[in-house]
Amino acid sequence: MTLAIVLASILVSMTLHEAMHAYVSHWLGDTTAKDLGRLTLNPLAHIDLFTTILLPLFLVVLGAPPFGAAKPVPFNPYRLKYGEFGAALVGAAGPLTNLALALVAGTVVRFFAGDLSSLWLQVLGTFTLVNLSFFIFNMIPFPPLDGSRVIYAIAPDALRDLMERIEAMGLAATLVFFFAFYYFLSGPFVTLLGWALNAITGGAINL
Repeated sequence: MTLAIVLASILVSMTLHEAMHAYVSHWLGDTTAKDLGRLTLNPLAHIDLFTTILLPLFLVVLGAPPFGAAKPVPFNPYRLKYGEFGAALVGAAGPLTNLALALVAGTVVRFFAGDLSSLWLQVLGTFTLVNLSFFIFNMIPFPPLDGSRVIYAIAPDALRDLMERIEAMGLAATLVFFFAFYYFLSGPFVTLLGWALNAITGGAINL
């Protein structure tokens, strides 16, 4: 039951996350996502078997907070309004969607926990946790995570060049990041996640 609730939360959360990337890019004038079939709420258009499903479920089995990613929504920054700030809006749209979902579900838990059945409390608590995890993880400013696109809009040229070189490394950069995250960032990540979860739910849900 727990894994089913986690999986459902992941599918809903990541589908909305990626769809909002696509919607904002389309709103700002770039039709790339729409042309490639990503302007949709169909989960099959967005999910990646490993990073969207297997990785978060594996973390849950290990007793760790779930985090992950979906297939990146392609967009052409040169077709967006507002230049780099338009690209930052596209990058921020996904994580901010997860934050909004966490706030809604967590607020319900905060004020109505005593009126909810144990099943609904688990569903809403898990949904809040999953969305907070995705928000915090994806806002890490390391390419190709969404946080890097936000930082890129205000970064000096030297930092932009470094971020572009990292992103050009592709899979190798991703592997280095996961290694660094596991050894250096997982502790602060769990601490921040626990604080945010407690703040939103009023202590009704804890890690």
